[in-house]
Amino acid sequence: MTPDIRLSIYDESERRALTDAMEVMQEAFDPAFGEAWTLAQLAGIMMLPGTWLTIARLDALPLGFALVRSVLDECELLLLAVPPRWQRRGIGKMLLDHSLATARRRGMLSMNLEARASNNAIGLYERAGFEFVHRRPGYYRGCDGQLHDALSFRIEIMN
Repeated sequence: MTPDIRLSIYDESERRALTDAMEVMQEAFDPAFGEAWTLAQLAGIMMLPGTWLTIARLDALPLGFALVRSVLDECELLLLAVPPRWQRRGIGKMLLDHSLATARRRGMLSMNLEARASNNAIGLYERAGFEFVHRRPGYYRGCDGQLHDALSFRIEIMN
């Protein structure tokens, strides 16, 4: 892990944060799966109350991000992304741990997430304590029309 990584949290749309997240998204998400969001989708979700975006940066270089939305005392990790060239350096874990800590501070009791069954980040989520909830067969459709199962996970957050 790189010790000079700085995490910045945004509770509303901020141009630099959105630009950084989109830069990471372009690199991190394989176009074959069609999982990357558009700038309009990202800006739209950031307008909702209870949504926060955390950006990991090394100096001005964005290394990854986590996007979380909360409702009442539950939250959902909507996106967590680290480009392949920065993976396996602890950045995803740092973003996940920070998201869980932020959720705890904000009074959340649990965090949910959903991932494509073949997503390499599932191991990260399981090591963090997320538990498998259920499988949604054929939930995601790749750009080639192929269907992929979604796995839902949940973790209880102790206050």
